[in-house]
Amino acid sequence: MEKPEGSVQRVFSGAVWEPSAGYCRGIRSGKTIAVSGTTSLDDQGKLYAPGDPYEQAKRCLQIIEKALLGLGAERKHVIRTRMFVTDVSRFQEFARAHGEFFKDCPPASSMLGISGLVDLGMLIEIEADAVISD
Repeated sequence: MEKPEGSVQRVFSGAVWEPSAGYCRGIRSGKTIAVSGTTSLDDQGKLYAPGDPYEQAKRCLQIIEKALLGLGAERKHVIRTRMFVTDVSRFQEFARAHGEFFKDCPPASSMLGISGLVDLGMLIEIEADAVISD
């Protein structure tokens, strides 16, 4: 998908906060893509896998991948992720999902402990940046 220089493309996931907070799930400008902080919601907008860090992280990554595909990218194009977690003592569970997802194309990554997310049941939020270089 070749985009004219300077054009911007956006994708939306349908999350209830997108219109009220004024953001999109992902945005592409040229070869650069940014995917907004993504939490673990099911297709009806309900919390996915309450209490399960591994499954919540997997779900976030699935939503991110859908946004990437909508912008003409794949997981191999991701150069950086940021994981915001509410319980760093469960690092291994979050990291396992991330490691499985990116096993063939690991990006630079950070995991930061935070005090909470919009919904107290949310254990993780993930952002991703990608560059389409091929």
